[in-house]
Amino acid sequence: MHTISMEEVEVEEEELEGFQKQVTERFADLCSSESDDDDLLSLAWLRKLLDAFLSCQENFRLILFKHTSMLSKPPMDRLLSDYFDRTVKALDLCNAIRDGIQHIRQCHNLVHIVLCALNPNPNPNLNLGEAHFRRAKKALIDLSIVIAMLDDHKESQSQSNANAIRNRSFGRNNFAAASSSSSASRNSLGHFHSPSWSVSRSWSASRQLQAIGNNLVMPKGNGLAVPVFTMNWVLLLTMWALVAAIPCQDRGLQVHFHIPRQFVWAGPVLAVHERIMEESKKRERRNACGLLKEFLHIEKTSRQLSELVDSLHFPLTEEKEAEVRNRVQELSQVHQAIKEGLDPLERQLREVFHRILRSSSRTTTTLAN
Repeated sequence: MHTISMEEVEVEEEELEGFQKQVTERFADLCSSESDDDDLLSLAWLRKLLDAFLSCQENFRLILFKHTSMLSKPPMDRLLSDYFDRTVKALDLCNAIRDGIQHIRQCHNLVHIVLCALNPNPNPNLNLGEAHFRRAKKALIDLSIVIAMLDDHKESQSQSNANAIRNRSFGRNNFAAASSSSSASRNSLGHFHSPSWSVSRSWSASRQLQAIGNNLVMPKGNGLAVPVFTMNWVLLLTMWALVAAIPCQDRGLQVHFHIPRQFVWAGPVLAVHERIMEESKKRERRNACGLLKEFLHIEKTSRQLSELVDSLHFPLTEEKEAEVRNRVQELSQVHQAIKEGLDPLERQLREVFHRILRSSSRTTTTLAN
């Protein structure tokens, strides 16, 4: 029979305390008062979140593999089995979030068309003509339809589509009079369908999050049960924040977060949760299909540009052309931010997916043996 020496106990406690400290520091950094408030839920912030998750998950994996002899014994076998059940649900969420990233990419491509139409060279001395605005207006309407189709609320979607159809006449100047009738406009939207998801129609991101958060019971005493409990919460908060930011099928944020305050990481984790909930309750964000900063900026700026274009008369005055160029510049900035940030985020999400998958399979094999 193997007797655990005092030195082994001290090493184990040091490892566990180090893991708790790591989680505390990483999530405290995510909600630091020194960071810019506007950074919350941006692409850069989400990458920082995923980096924190990957770092904690790797440390957690090392702790488990240093104590493989204890993993198959009660109650660790049950606790780990429950944790890996949650990671399987998290893999489904990763797939849904990947779909959401592709829909954001679709919006990004439509913004690119708008920028090419209204800033073709770019040449500040080039006069913008009616043809430029026709092309830009079509892309803006298509963009509004795609965004509306990402909205889970059917009433909002129907209203947005109705507004888009009505605007197909291209404003008051009748630039597209030949296709201004309502029936012709509806036919022209035939190539648009609701964005496809890789998950089934009955699948729900909200229910998946709730399933991950169910029965997270505080462990009795110390030992390996504590890092398992901690990692469960790291997993839940990470997936919940991603669903909050990225459009997902049947997304919802009403997941119960109650963490005992005796854990040193409870404060930072709950602070991140509270800040995101505060953002979701802001008037301009309540009905958003995703709280990603850059995505909301696309919604707002494209809507303002569309309203401006509808009000134009030709030939343009210098004042109106300058106003258009200013709006285009704003849209160009967020287009560039998405261009630079979306691919790295998708790569990190892929790494999270494969890291969880590898870790789960290896530990399951260890438990089986």
